[in-house]
Amino acid sequence: MSQSNTNTSSLSDFPELKKEEVEKSPAQQDYEQGMVFLNDKESAQAAAAFHNALLGFEQDNDEKGVANASMQLVDICLGNEKYEQALKHCANAEAICASSKDTFSLICIKEKRAKIYNQWSKYGEAIKLYIELVDDYNKTRNPQGTVNSLETLAELYLQINDKEKAADSYNTIATIHKSFKHVTYFHRYEKKAAEALK
Repeated sequence: MSQSNTNTSSLSDFPELKKEEVEKSPAQQDYEQGMVFLNDKESAQAAAAFHNALLGFEQDNDEKGVANASMQLVDICLGNEKYEQALKHCANAEAICASSKDTFSLICIKEKRAKIYNQWSKYGEAIKLYIELVDDYNKTRNPQGTVNSLETLAELYLQINDKEKAADSYNTIATIHKSFKHVTYFHRYEKKAAEALK
């Protein structure tokens, strides 16, 4: 009988595989439960879960968790038209992201703030933020973000009856599409610019 060259007793020298699952903190469990409630469109229960998660993350000194829970609460407050509360949660997340110099998260937070002001009918504040967002997206070379911000800006200008600025925004979008050889979109936004002036 031939013997195998494999010495099975040496397998015990290998370290045991550890379970990949790390025990989740109560705050993380609350956050995940909030996501479940949110997906089930149960905003009141989601709000309670995210609020508990926020308190837990604060106790754990988990800044990322605090920022994430705060942003979930922003969306819930926005849906319930609690604009001042939504802005407070934005400020909470923004301070954390600013301290860690997280540019992309800061842009997302600015976008949320602009949306809050827009929905709150505070068009002047929303316009200022969307103008900043156009600059932010240009700096980060995100033409889609630039176009989306310009389109919202055009709609805001129409809301306050500033037809020339609305037309300028649409013309800028047309130019961006032209530079990418998106002929159909170029003509569409050129037409919107002309219609804005009527």
